[in-house]
Amino acid sequence: MANVGYDHTPFLPDSEWRVHDGQRPQPTVISPGATSADAPSDAIVLFDGTDLSNWQKVGGGNPGWKVENGYMEVTRSGDIVSKAEFGDCQLHLEWAAPAEVKGDSQGRGNSGVFLMGLYEVQVLDGYENLTYADGLTGAIYGQYPPKVNACRQPGEWQTYDIVFEAPRYDGDDLTSPAYLTVFLNGILLHNRQPAQGPTGHQSLSSYNSPHGPSGPLKLQDHGDPVRFRNIWMRHIKDYDEA
Repeated sequence: MANVGYDHTPFLPDSEWRVHDGQRPQPTVISPGATSADAPSDAIVLFDGTDLSNWQKVGGGNPGWKVENGYMEVTRSGDIVSKAEFGDCQLHLEWAAPAEVKGDSQGRGNSGVFLMGLYEVQVLDGYENLTYADGLTGAIYGQYPPKVNACRQPGEWQTYDIVFEAPRYDGDDLTSPAYLTVFLNGILLHNRQPAQGPTGHQSLSSYNSPHGPSGPLKLQDHGDPVRFRNIWMRHIKDYDEA
């Protein structure tokens, strides 16, 4: 391979490569989607609007949610999980709370997106809807409120883009927590926020119960007819070492 860089520059710290090293491996080439919302070529498409073949109920079985007009909708039949599992990942997901406003606080357009089935980013109709801050739309539930409330009006489609880093354990000892970076409608809500552990309701989180390096994406059935569409995920890996 032709040396397109330099071979006399200093070595980068803790690296075998020089500054501008022309022999350094090139990044893997992937094809982006037609828009920033469309799945790139290396993504795993979990829902394309046609069916729920990539999903099942928690514990197995037909997911039971309604699919029509390119979206899936909660039907009070229980939470669903992806058949594919992920650790470190990038998630794109679009959702809409019901256009008809019913209830208030946590009783209004409530659902949730659970990375590895354990770490919840809250889904809620948070538009002019007062609730506890760590349960607002985009909160790392029960732990951290979003930096801002970036909700669209009820019935409008909203977008989550999430980067998730799975926790690391050495045996039963935590060596690195889970980290979440969350954008809602293109607006940053959390910037590599370390989670306190798997999320819960009315309880403190912890890493006292070690878990595996990967898990499914879980979507919550909280009883409200929340809709989801255009769901895809990318495994995050070190392409330089692939």
